[in-house]
Amino acid sequence: MRIGVVCPYSLGTPGGVQNHVRDLAEALLSLGHEISVLAPVDDTDTGPPVPPYVVSSGRAVGVPYNGSVARVTFGPRTAARVKSWLADGDFDVVHVHEPTTPSASVIALWSAGGPFVATFHTWQVRSRAMSAASSFLRPALEKIDARIAVSENARSMMVQHIGGEAVVIPNGLYTARLKGSPRSEWLGADGTISFLGRLDEHRKGLGVLMKAVPALVAERPGLRILVAGAGQADEARRLLPASCRDNVLFLGAIDDEARADMLAGSDAYVAPHLGGESFGIVLLEAMAAGAPVLASDLPAFRQVLDGGRLGELFEPGDVQQLTERALRLLSAPDEREKFRSAGLNAVPRYDWSVLLPELLSVYELVARQ
Repeated sequence: MRIGVVCPYSLGTPGGVQNHVRDLAEALLSLGHEISVLAPVDDTDTGPPVPPYVVSSGRAVGVPYNGSVARVTFGPRTAARVKSWLADGDFDVVHVHEPTTPSASVIALWSAGGPFVATFHTWQVRSRAMSAASSFLRPALEKIDARIAVSENARSMMVQHIGGEAVVIPNGLYTARLKGSPRSEWLGADGTISFLGRLDEHRKGLGVLMKAVPALVAERPGLRILVAGAGQADEARRLLPASCRDNVLFLGAIDDEARADMLAGSDAYVAPHLGGESFGIVLLEAMAAGAPVLASDLPAFRQVLDGGRLGELFEPGDVQQLTERALRLLSAPDEREKFRSAGLNAVPRYDWSVLLPELLSVYELVARQ
């Protein structure tokens, strides 16, 4: 099939939707499909090089959204590029992501007749912006032939604000890529815990973990805390007393191999996020690498962790509860092994080898219409 994929966010900037689009494109290419991805690309991108199958929809601008900054593109020049890409591609199906975001996805819906598949990623309890925009977007959204949501929460939000129905197909991952090897220089004598996320994005909760570090180190002086992710670490460092700064190692942005190695050597992966999460792919990555998970009790995380069966949960933003449960997990090898084993048994459901046939069945359905 000739498949066009539209990502509304700059592909060179780290993010769940961007990672999903990249992995989806790779998975489709591996099966022999012809793929072209349209996405914002500009010289501020800090991530890995843009793959050759990507076509630029224009220079991106930063727009605050859902506790983050989305780098999107819009305007007459973007509209012209989208129309040209659609005309040149002659696609059997066009798969747009986040079709309510003011960027290339919604412009693609406005610019052609389809067939269109759309994936909804976002979840919030209620979105005033989406409520206000729903009537304006409705003519474009009515062109969607099949709707996908990455989680039950994302599906519920779509139904609440837009109406209609969607099939749930979660974000995928390549589980084999997460079979890492612990690096001795990253291991602590009293255990190792890790964090992965954009350092300067408040909702990722790094500040919560940093506030817990003094109490953690007081009980376990040889504890190593690994912090990986793009962004400035200055604010996080300022939260640490001088007495425990040597316990925290800031790794910066790391590649896939280092990510797998970090997770494989972790006695606990901590996800102290404060909100705005629609899924929890980072939890699945940790589980695939064999790391027991300790995560904020957000609806998306609770769903991925099966209500606590696959990992430990704590109240979002509660430093004391995070500390207590981390210390309990670090001192209980049997409990860690229980979570490790349960996680490894659960993640194959999310491997691209399982999810891709589900997506292709949706593509084939709309292509025949």
